[in-house]
Amino acid sequence: SADLELAEAVGSAQRRNSARPTRTSLRLSRSTRGLKQAADHDETPPRTPTGNAPSSESDIETPSPGNDLEDERLAKELSLKEAAAHDLSHRPKRRRFHESYNFNMKCPTPGCNSLGHLTGRHERHFSISGCPLYHNLSSDECKVFARTQLSYHASETPTERQLRYKEKVTDLRKKRNAGLNKEEKDKYMDHRQSHGMSREPLLENITSDYDLDLFRKAQARASEDLEKLRLAGQVSEGSNMIKIIVFGRYELDTWYHSPYPEEYARLGRLYMCEFCLKYMKSQTILRRHMAKCVWKHPPGDEIYRKGNISVFEVDGKKNKIFCQNLCLLAKLFLDHKTLYYDVEPFLFYVMTELDNTGCHLVGYFSKEKNSFLNYNVSCILTMPQYMRQGYGKMLIDFSYLLSKVEEKVGSPERPLSDLGLISYRSYWKEVLLRYLNNFQGKEISIKEISQETAVNPVDIVSTLQSLQMLKYWKGKHLVLKRQDLIDDWKAKERKRGHGKTIDPTALKWTPPKGT
Repeated sequence: SADLELAEAVGSAQRRNSARPTRTSLRLSRSTRGLKQAADHDETPPRTPTGNAPSSESDIETPSPGNDLEDERLAKELSLKEAAAHDLSHRPKRRRFHESYNFNMKCPTPGCNSLGHLTGRHERHFSISGCPLYHNLSSDECKVFARTQLSYHASETPTERQLRYKEKVTDLRKKRNAGLNKEEKDKYMDHRQSHGMSREPLLENITSDYDLDLFRKAQARASEDLEKLRLAGQVSEGSNMIKIIVFGRYELDTWYHSPYPEEYARLGRLYMCEFCLKYMKSQTILRRHMAKCVWKHPPGDEIYRKGNISVFEVDGKKNKIFCQNLCLLAKLFLDHKTLYYDVEPFLFYVMTELDNTGCHLVGYFSKEKNSFLNYNVSCILTMPQYMRQGYGKMLIDFSYLLSKVEEKVGSPERPLSDLGLISYRSYWKEVLLRYLNNFQGKEISIKEISQETAVNPVDIVSTLQSLQMLKYWKGKHLVLKRQDLIDDWKAKERKRGHGKTIDPTALKWTPPKGT
């Protein structure tokens, strides 16, 4: 019957499948034989699959002597195949996607999903420089632009169409009208009000299409360079760099990196109390702090007061937190500063300007308590909002005034920053010209100038050489009194007046013990 034929067919198929060993069963049988062979050479009793020794001799399988050679050959083939399977050195090393991209990073542009790139050559971006949305573009438009650039560079010589386009661009540049009509101005203002600083301004119709295209090319090239640096690990996008600090009534753009704690550094904007220099994360925290902060001037002793200018001497050992915060703040505007936390061996001289709300930080300089090289300044800074107003020279003059009281010759610690070197050279020039203007004798000595002004002789010689006032004649060095330079300095002094100067009589200070 049909049922009987079906049962016979199923039975024959089962017999064929049981007679044909599969690849898996063959591997298991070979590995079992290898284990059996290893067990013959091992003196310890073999283990059962449960890990226990067999209870009787009947549980141990003994191979026949005739199959030893074949078992050894099969075991050797199996070991070679397994070694070849695990050896991946011959395969080309593929770069995994997750090795070059950190998916925890996100683009800072609001509403952006970090997909696409301004260059059209990358799938993701993590900075404003590579964000298509910030540049008012889509990722597809960036890819099309990249393909057009590739086709343009593929042609070695300019085509007739490109030459005609060049002539057309020349005509457009000549006829271009930079003015915008009322509708375009309203459109641009609506875009600015809607997106603020989170988007690039609209650039269409501001310049010619050719110039706008050049600008887009430059943006794409700069973004590509930044992407290469990021992948190489030389640039960390958007982290550990404070861009702006809110300091009193000022918002200051920072110049350099400062090692603030990571949770504060990654914010990009830091809020500071201008009296105690404590740094905070938000405007709300700052407002609460200012409501209960009792500081209105730096800690330490007020050693100088003239008008609304005061100088406080702060010991780094007694006021460690304030001095550390001061050093972290200074590093935002100084490139060569390396002192941040080890402030105990230093004294800090903080200059402030007084108004009805308190003493506001103008600048400061620090000096070692015991300097073997007679450095009178280790670090000096004028806050950016007070630069180019004469406060830098006041700080330098005050440091030399302290050296005069100590009856020492001082010099700033090297290396000086760029702005510091300019300020010191200007100060040394002014001191020398004033001394030569008041000098009435015929013979002058570098040593006498140094003792009178407390300026190091090396600094005096370098300044005289830069002014071309030091000559070598008949085996002697001569100091030339150039009246033209002295007249120029006197004219500038009359024009500038005597607004910001240090009055030695206003100093109330005795040198600390041990200095």
